[in-house]
Amino acid sequence: MRLKDLVSVEGVRDNQLVGYGVIAGLAGTGDKPQTFFSNQSLTNILTRLGVTVPPASILVRNMAAVMVTADLPPFAQPGTHIDVTAAAVGDSSNLRGGLLLLTPLKGADGQVYAVAQGPVVTGAFVAGRGGNTQTVNHPTVGRVPEGAIVERTAPSIAPTAHLRLQLRQADFITAARIVAVLNKNFGGGSVAHAENSALVTVTAPASYASRPVEFLAAIENLSVDPDRSAKVVVNERTGTIVMGRDVKISPVSIMQGGLTVEIQTTYSVSQPAPLSQGQTAVTPEVTVGVKEDKARNVVLKEGASVEDLVRALIAIGSTPRDIIAILQNLRVAGALEAELEVI
Repeated sequence: MRLKDLVSVEGVRDNQLVGYGVIAGLAGTGDKPQTFFSNQSLTNILTRLGVTVPPASILVRNMAAVMVTADLPPFAQPGTHIDVTAAAVGDSSNLRGGLLLLTPLKGADGQVYAVAQGPVVTGAFVAGRGGNTQTVNHPTVGRVPEGAIVERTAPSIAPTAHLRLQLRQADFITAARIVAVLNKNFGGGSVAHAENSALVTVTAPASYASRPVEFLAAIENLSVDPDRSAKVVVNERTGTIVMGRDVKISPVSIMQGGLTVEIQTTYSVSQPAPLSQGQTAVTPEVTVGVKEDKARNVVLKEGASVEDLVRALIAIGSTPRDIIAILQNLRVAGALEAELEVI
């Protein structure tokens, strides 16, 4: 893999922005009168424009209060356009066709880094009336493509001759291989040094000392063979199993069978004869049925992988949930030589 896909440069990162805004122009699908902050927001906007209106006299059926979010790219310069996402925070049912009014977007430090405005695209619609409606996609979240303009330089750290590379997947072997590749390609054993499993420090050689951007571009294009830990991830809710290629299973024999016990209770009514002194009684009748399927056997030899196990279990008719249960039992028995993660 390219080094660019394995690491990120410390300080070169996105920054999240958030703001509170108003979408106008909705066709009666805006906030309801009980959403008080929508009335107050419209009142404040009109006041800044020189119109004084009491909040209680405003209907907001054609506008909606929204939270606006965006990602500020590293080194974004003033005037750059970025995409924004608007999500309804009141009881608006549809943002389709609305127009986002001028909204300042702030960073974690409280400073305004961009302002957003423009038509909202939802990619969804709601058709019908009353209780007979059809909804496609999600109509209360929309996007404004290139709807924000950057007003302040992004707080990114400019690259220098000393770089710190952060591994996206912390691993000691991968970090050591990255150091070896960097030292090999830039002549010398002092160019790169691994601080730990997730951080590699790099010092640019003399030929790149005054050209940190070119040096960063050169190292990002290097190829490194990353090491991956053996892991099996299962999702019991959906029956999904994801496994790595290096997952191995020790020699083991698996027997799987099904025992089904079914208990049924039926109630019979005992009716006395006419003109007799007896009383009507309800008597339960319990039926117990037991069914046991023949055990199915799977034998795995030395060096078998999880893929071999799954194929063998599918061949004997096991369901994904059976396979998940067997993998959990293999981990407890010590036969699964991998980390098992259940999500």
